[in-house]
Parts: sequence; C-alpha cells; structure tokens
Amino acid sequence: MTLVKDSVPARAARPAAAPAGRPGRRRENLAGYLFMSPWIAGFLLLTAGPMVASLYFAFTDYNLFNSPRWVGFDNFTKMFDDPRWQKSVEVTAKYVVIGTPLKLLLALGVALLLAQSRRGQAFYRAAFYAPSLIGASVSVGFVWRSLFSDGAIVDRTQTFLGFHVGGWVGNADWVLYCLVALTVWQFGAPMVIFLAGLKQVPRELYEAAEMDGAGAFRRFWNITLPTISPVLFFNVLLETIHSFQIFGSAYVVSNTYCGPADATLVYTCYLYQQGFRNAQMGFAAAMAWMLLLAVALVTAVLFWSQNKWVHYAEEAR
Repeated sequence: MTLVKDSVPARAARPAAAPAGRPGRRRENLAGYLFMSPWIAGFLLLTAGPMVASLYFAFTDYNLFNSPRWVGFDNFTKMFDDPRWQKSVEVTAKYVVIGTPLKLLLALGVALLLAQSRRGQAFYRAAFYAPSLIGASVSVGFVWRSLFSDGAIVDRTQTFLGFHVGGWVGNADWVLYCLVALTVWQFGAPMVIFLAGLKQVPRELYEAAEMDGAGAFRRFWNITLPTISPVLFFNVLLETIHSFQIFGSAYVVSNTYCGPADATLVYTCYLYQQGFRNAQMGFAAAMAWMLLLAVALVTAVLFWSQNKWVHYAEEAR
C-alpha cells in the first residue's frame, strides 16, 4: 500500500508533454508568412504607405519641390470655391449617371441572348468580351478619337442620316457622349457575370410560369430579375466605382487637355492637372480623399438599398 501511495504523487508531478505537431504547425505558419511576404511588402510600400502620405499631404501646401507646409483644411475649403472643381464633379456625375446604366442594360440584354443555346455560342461570347480586354488601352483611345473626329466615319454616317452635328470630339455638347459610347462598348465584363447568374436560374420556374400563361416579359420581370438580383447588385456596385475612376479614355480622347471647354474634365483628369501640371500635390491629395469619401458614400447607399430589391437564395428558405 505504501508503495502505491508514494507512486501516485510522483506520477502526477510529471510535467505535461507538449502537444504533438506544434513545431510542425509553426513551420507551416512561417512558410505561409514567407510566401505572403511579397504581397505584404507590396501592400505596405505601394498601397498603405502612399495612402498615409497622401492623407498628410492633403492638409499641407506641397508642390513637389519644397517641403510640405501644414495648412489644415485650407485645401478642402479652396476646393469647394474652385469653379473648375465644381465642373469636374458635374461632368463626372453626368458620366456615371448616363454611362453606367446604359452599359449594364446592354450587358444584360446581350447576356440574355447568349444564354440561349445556339451554334457558335463560344465564338460570340469571346467576341463580345474582347472589347473589355483592350478598351482601357491608350491605343483604343486614339482610335476612338479618330472615329469621332470631324470628317471621320461617325461624322459621315450621321450626315448621311440627316444629322449635321459634326465630329463629337470637337463639340462641347457631344464629346462626353463619346466617352459614354466608349464605356458602353466595353460591356463584356459585366456581360460574363450576368451570364453566370442566368445559368443559376432554375428551369422549373420558367416551365411553371409558362403553364400558368405568363409571357416573356412577365417571366423576365418576376423570375429572372429577382433571381439574378445579387449578380445585378454586384455589377451595379462594381461599374459605378469604375465609372468614378475614369481617366485614361477622357485624357486621350480630349488630346490631354480634357476639353473642349472642360466638357470632359472628369474628376481624375482635374486631379492629374492639379498634381502634376500645376505641382499642387497637396490640393490633389485633398481631391483624392474627397473622391474616396464620395465613392464610399455611394457604396454605402447601394448596400443600404439592397434590402429593398436584392433577393438572396437563403432568404427564400
């Protein structure tokens, strides 16, 4: 009995063994951080660092040549009193309101056509998607400017049809619609997303609606749109943000001066002029943060509105 009693405390006093596999888990975590290190370094040096620096410059008078001088909110107050800044906000808002819905409507319409089984379907999908791959290039901007110049094919076509407008590029009333036509032409990316959403619509719903006598429009309105509403919300959000960031096409089509008469003076184009032509980097940084706040506000409104028109599959269960 004495031997048993003495052995129990001795056995209990032994230190607990380390959990098996902990050194292996540490090595896996270290390997994971090692593979992530290029992305982490890029994020800190190319994204987070410049964002913090621009936030500081937004409250300074900085011209790229002299040391920044703290001025507080002077850049923001000067911004609201600047008529060209107000013009850039007006042009950008008009571009977003007109271009984004037209692009999404065309993308959805083509997606509905391509969702039907037909010969050469893969070719048509690739052909309609191709402009999205090359539409943002500078070369396409030059081609677009030549198409809509005086005496070019668009001018000759509308003259043949009886519309004497002239080239859109040199017309302050029409040049913005030239940019809208360019962004609508690049409808391939949202079209592919719509196609993926249309493939998820159950065929049984259409069959039941046809048996009840529902027409094509009724089936589209009551079945297709509610079912693909999450995809529609995603496209609206993505394309709206992209529209606020327009720069390359406006800069190239307007021959780098965002005209005529500031007709294509989108927000980012004026930001570029202030930062790199006028060397007002502090003012440009303040403009960039105002754009970020505007996009964040629009995004918040879209997320708030989705409860009213976006229907998820989990809600129907």
